Amino acid sequence: MLDLLHELAPLRRVIAAPDYDRAVARLCQELPFQVHEYPADEAHNGWVIPPRWEVTEAVIRKDGALIYDGLTHPLGVIALSAPFEGTVDLDELRRHLHYHHDHADAIPFHYRQQFRSWERDWGFGVPRRLYASLEPGEYEVIIRTEESPGTLKVLSHEHPGDLDATIVIGADLDRPGVANDGIAGVVVGLELMRRLQDRHTRFSYRLVLVPGTLGSEYYLGKLPVSERDRLLEGVFLEMLGTPTQLALQRSREGRSGFEAALGAALTDLEIDHRVGDFETIIINDEHVWEAYGVPMASLSRSPYPEYHSSLDNAGAMRAEMLEQAVAALERAVDEMERTRLVTRQFTGTICCSNPAFDLYVDPGEPVFGTAAAEDGLRLRRLMDLIPTLPGPTTSSELARRVGLPEDQVVGYLERWAEKDLIRLE
Repeated sequence: MLDLLHELAPLRRVIAAPDYDRAVARLCQELPFQVHEYPADEAHNGWVIPPRWEVTEAVIRKDGALIYDGLTHPLGVIALSAPFEGTVDLDELRRHLHYHHDHADAIPFHYRQQFRSWERDWGFGVPRRLYASLEPGEYEVIIRTEESPGTLKVLSHEHPGDLDATIVIGADLDRPGVANDGIAGVVVGLELMRRLQDRHTRFSYRLVLVPGTLGSEYYLGKLPVSERDRLLEGVFLEMLGTPTQLALQRSREGRSGFEAALGAALTDLEIDHRVGDFETIIINDEHVWEAYGVPMASLSRSPYPEYHSSLDNAGAMRAEMLEQAVAALERAVDEMERTRLVTRQFTGTICCSNPAFDLYVDPGEPVFGTAAAEDGLRLRRLMDLIPTLPGPTTSSELARRVGLPEDQVVGYLERWAEKDLIRLE
């Protein structure tokens, strides 16, 4: 994992750029990925695929002396910078220089133009020390780029199981020149899929690698509805290489089986971690998947001090941190494989007391002194929950929601399955 991370991190992986394509080609040597391509003329929900963009020269000179070469680091020129050649004064130059406010020697990641390619300016990412050291005078600026219609690319690889129900493992492949924010999640997801290759599973597992936000939106929006309906739930992998605490962020409703399995895995493996609600730890592609009805948790090591800067490089990554994340995911798969998939096959509310069903859980009547014990009340909550299930879920998640042992929940669910009211797989 670390070797591949060292290889991919330095690439200028701007959306639709040549180096992004190089990363795609390299990953296809690791696994037989399906490459989904979306050309620039395919508009979707107002999103616009940016042009294929490569910067060929980017310099700042004063009195003939080189002040800054933007090609020394992939963040040295802002993503999708417009071309520019001319002479500007210091005030004008500074309007086009972007620096990191927390790290004097780091170059910041300026990314917004990738998502607003209709409104582009020229600019550099520079260290704050350089910005502060510039003296009044005239500066010669040259930014030369090569552009053509862009193609957005998404990679997917599936490990098929007995069930169509698919657990998604997502990660971001873009972000120029950085390691933890994106590529660390990519190599962890890749390693998990390698370890599943020779394993028989009940659930299917799909690794999806995207350029952030835009890639997830196009992938899900263009996916046939029947294919999208197979996506049960998932986890987005982010920032997993730094020696910082693991963080499990719940899906929006916090009710997916895989996030519960991942939480149990982190506890069982005694991995230092914390758990937070949706969008309290990180905001990335999770909200896109949720918008398409796919509960999406995230596993990350956010926050970390090198975020969105040139300090986020392969040298800051630790092999043991990557391995720890894979181990947690593997254990979560083990947990998932032990659970049952529950799918409701009726609408409305079943008269559970009807002898034809005989599924009623009597909670008793407190006024008559016949109140049920706590387990009985929990089982009654399960009875009331089943008719409200919006889609497939797992027996482990139902057990967690009502606070009963999973074997007890499965025993009751089997009675519903015998009446063909639910499918229990």
